[in-house]
Amino acid sequence: MNRTSPQSPRAATADEGRDTATRLAVSALAHEGLHTDAATFRTWLADCRDRTRTTVELRPLETLRSWRADPHTGDIGHTSGGFFTVRGLDVEVPGAAVERWQQPIISQPEVGILGILVKEFGGVLHFLMQAKAEPGNINGIQLSPTVQATRSNYTGVHGGKAVPYLDHFRDTARHRVLADVRQSEQGAWFHHKVNRNMIVEVTEPVDLLDSFCWLTLAQLHSLLLLDDMVNMDARTVLSCLPVSGPGAASAYPRAGHDRFGRALDHSADPGFRAAHTDSEILGWITEERTRQERRVREIPLDRVVGWHLRDGRIRHENDLFFDVVGVAVEAVGREVGRWEQPMIAPRGTGLVALLVREFDGVLHVLLHARVEAGHLDVLELAPTVQCIPDTYEHLPPAARPRFLDTVLAARPENVRFDAVHSEEGGRFLHARTRYMVVESDAELPLGDCPEYRWLALHQTGALLRHSHYLNIQARSVIACLHSLAGRPPAGDGTNAHLGADGRAEPEGRRQT
Repeated sequence: MNRTSPQSPRAATADEGRDTATRLAVSALAHEGLHTDAATFRTWLADCRDRTRTTVELRPLETLRSWRADPHTGDIGHTSGGFFTVRGLDVEVPGAAVERWQQPIISQPEVGILGILVKEFGGVLHFLMQAKAEPGNINGIQLSPTVQATRSNYTGVHGGKAVPYLDHFRDTARHRVLADVRQSEQGAWFHHKVNRNMIVEVTEPVDLLDSFCWLTLAQLHSLLLLDDMVNMDARTVLSCLPVSGPGAASAYPRAGHDRFGRALDHSADPGFRAAHTDSEILGWITEERTRQERRVREIPLDRVVGWHLRDGRIRHENDLFFDVVGVAVEAVGREVGRWEQPMIAPRGTGLVALLVREFDGVLHVLLHARVEAGHLDVLELAPTVQCIPDTYEHLPPAARPRFLDTVLAARPENVRFDAVHSEEGGRFLHARTRYMVVESDAELPLGDCPEYRWLALHQTGALLRHSHYLNIQARSVIACLHSLAGRPPAGDGTNAHLGADGRAEPEGRRQT
C-alpha cells in the first residue's frame, strides 16, 4: 500500500483490515520468535549495554556549549537554529480550577520520524526494535523504534552519522505502510510538537545491525510489563498498529472462563456494539473543543511570572512542577559522541490511569477531553487520570483530578496492568510515569462530567488513524492495554515473558 501523504492515505479495504488484524493477532500469540527465549534476549540486551553507554552530568544553563540565551527575550536556543528552543508560554483556561498561569515550554516545530519496520519470519510478523541510549533515561538503554529521529538528526544538523534504516520510511514505494499519521507529544512540556508515527512492512532482506533485534508482538507485549524497558516513542508507534477491525474478536482463542479477555477481544471488533456510536463520539469531541476555551501565547522566557533562573537552572518559585536544567552528555555507540543541551526535569513520578469497564460483554475505556497548553487544537483525549500526584498537595482542592482517588483505592484484583515507564529521554531528564489499567466494577457517576466518555477499543483505533485525537499518555496506556490481548488466563502457569532477568513474571498487579 503506497501513500503520498500521511494526512490523506488510501483507506484500507475491509479485507485488508481483516487480514492485517489477523496477522497481528498471530504475532501477539507468538511468544517465541527469532529470539526464542528470555536468556537469548537478555544476552543481546547486556551486550548492547556494554557497547552503548551514556554519561550525563548537570551543567548550568548559562554555560551550555552551542546554546545561548537571546539577549532580548532570554529564550534558550541552539546556535545552529535547529533542534528546539525553550520559550515562555502564557496560558488562560476560563472556568478551570487554575484559570491562568505562565511557564517555560519547549518549542520544536520540526516534525521527526518515529518508525518501526515489520517483516514476516516463518509466517509471523516481527518488529525491528533498537536498543537506544537517551540522556534522560534513568537506566541508559531502552527499546526504541527502528527509527527515532528529529529532522535536525536526519538532515545532519547534529554533524553525526546517518540514521540507520531511515530510507525505508522516507521512500515507502516498495513497501506496505501499516500506519502513517502525525501525532502530538506532551502538551504540558511541548508547544505544538508533533512526530510522524509510521509502521512499514518490508519483504526484502534487511541487514541486522548490532543494536537491533526482531521481536514478535507477544514478546513486545511481555516487555511492556517491565519498568523502564519500552520507551515512549516505541509505545506511541505501537498504539497506532491496526489491531482492531472486523473479525478481531475471533483472532484470539480464549478459555470460556476468561471474561476480561473476551471483553477485551470484543472491544477491538466493530461488530460488537459500543456504548456510543462513532458519530456520537465525534460529535462529543467537537462539542468539547467548542465548549472548552483556551488562550495561549508565546512570551519571552525572561518575562515568565513565577519562574526564576537560580543555581544554573530555571525553577518555579515554590519548587513545583519541573525544572529546566542543563546537561553535558558523553555517549558511546550513538550517532554523536558528545553534546550539551537543556532538558526538562519533572518533580515527582507521574500517574497515568485508564479506568475500564464492561458494557454488554464489550470492554470500554474512560477517556477525558483534556485541555493542555501545548496542543494544536484546544484539547485531545487523555486517560481517565493524568497527573503528577505530589503537585496537587499545593493546588486548590478543586484542581485534584477526578477519579484519582478511585484509582488509588482500587483493589489489587482490579488492577489489570501496572508498570512504571520512562517518558521521552531526549528532552526529559528521568521523567517516569506509573501506567495503570484499572477495571471498575461499579457504575461511575458521569452526569456532571461532560468531558468524559466511554469508548470501545475499535473506536480509539479508528481515531488513531487520524492526527490529534488521543494524546501521548492515552496512546501509551492503550498500548499497555493492548498488551493484555492474547495473554493466557491468570493462573494457568503459561504466562512467561522476556523478563530482563530471564524469569517469567505472572499476570496481575506488580509492585512498582
